[in-house]
Order: sequence, then C-alpha cells, then structure tokens
Amino acid sequence: MCLAVPGKIVSIDGTMAQVDFGGVMRQANVSMVDANVGDWAVVHAGFAIQLMDEEDAQETIRLWNEVLESDKTQFC
Repeated sequence: MCLAVPGKIVSIDGTMAQVDFGGVMRQANVSMVDANVGDWAVVHAGFAIQLMDEEDAQETIRLWNEVLESDKTQFC
C-alpha cells in the first residue's frame, strides 16, 4: 500500500526540498508543484504532488493518527 503524507516544507534548493513530517525530516522533489518555504505539501514516493493549506494538513494528520491509534493490532 502506498500513502501520500502531508509535510511542511522547511527549505528548498532547486527542485529538492527538506520536508518536516512531524519532526522527521526527509527530502522531496518539488518540481511538480509551485512550492515555497512554509507550504504544506502532500508527498508520495519522494515527490510533492499537491500543496494544501495548514488546516487541511493538520486535519489529515489528526485523522491518520486517529486511525493508527484506534486499532494498532491491524497495522503492526
């Protein structure tokens, strides 16, 4: 299963960005979106595929955490 996860862009160097996923920093290619530092991006397979506002990003993260906490035995 593949997931697209929202993260906050903290720096950009050319087409690559450092993205903060709740304290975990990863690089993502931002060539498919018009990204700026501080934007929230949906990242899938190392590529930012969509930008979203912070409210939607936080709600998505909250919902994922709720799903993962509700039935940990199915995901472990």
